[in-house]
Amino acid sequence: MSAGCGHEHGPFDGMSDTYKRRLWAVIFINAAMFAVEMTAGQMARSQALQADALDFFADAVTYGISLAVIGASLKVRSMAAAAKGISLFFMGLWVFGSTIWRVFYDGMPEAPVMGVIGFMALAANVSSVLLLMNYKDGDANVRSVWLCSRNDAIGNVIVMIAALGVWGTATAWPDLAVAFIMAGLFLNSSTQILWQSWQEWKAGGAEALAKKAEEGCGCGSSCATDRHGASHGHGHHHHHDHAH
Repeated sequence: MSAGCGHEHGPFDGMSDTYKRRLWAVIFINAAMFAVEMTAGQMARSQALQADALDFFADAVTYGISLAVIGASLKVRSMAAAAKGISLFFMGLWVFGSTIWRVFYDGMPEAPVMGVIGFMALAANVSSVLLLMNYKDGDANVRSVWLCSRNDAIGNVIVMIAALGVWGTATAWPDLAVAFIMAGLFLNSSTQILWQSWQEWKAGGAEALAKKAEEGCGCGSSCATDRHGASHGHGHHHHHDHAH
């Protein structure tokens, strides 16, 4: 398995039962909030709530993908992260387009519903962020999970500000402005995730070549040499940095 030697000194790749349990909890939180927020968004005619609900749905799906590829090779994990980056990009475009449409199709959102649901969503996302806080600097796959949760929390704060704006101005513009901001957040995160996954895809290719060249023990020749000379277990990781 690729989770063996050679990964320990790279970024955290999700190989931890605690991390997997926390990820399951976050998937459940996101799926539940998608149902609540999309229903409320339709009822309250709030574009910002619907954009945020879509984000919850995308997160639940992409976190499921993250769970599925934990322990896979670097190349597979980088491809999963790229898929998430692409989906975020299209989500950003959808929110952007549908918000422009709403500018011309007028309808006043209901500020009280926006505020209450925004607060519930914020509580859900802060829980997710706290659960994942220790894992924010992992590989592209792990990092994309953290970035999505962080975006959600920021998005919820902005939705609540929009609710205040809608209530204070008695117009739909604050709601629409927030939907635009969230579209920008999606697009920004997607470029970050895609860039990191591209870097890891290239590193994964180099890793695969190095493994082929060291067919002997499955972890590179430095493992084999260590097996002879070593009772020091994990202490060998410094010796095979040249594999990259």
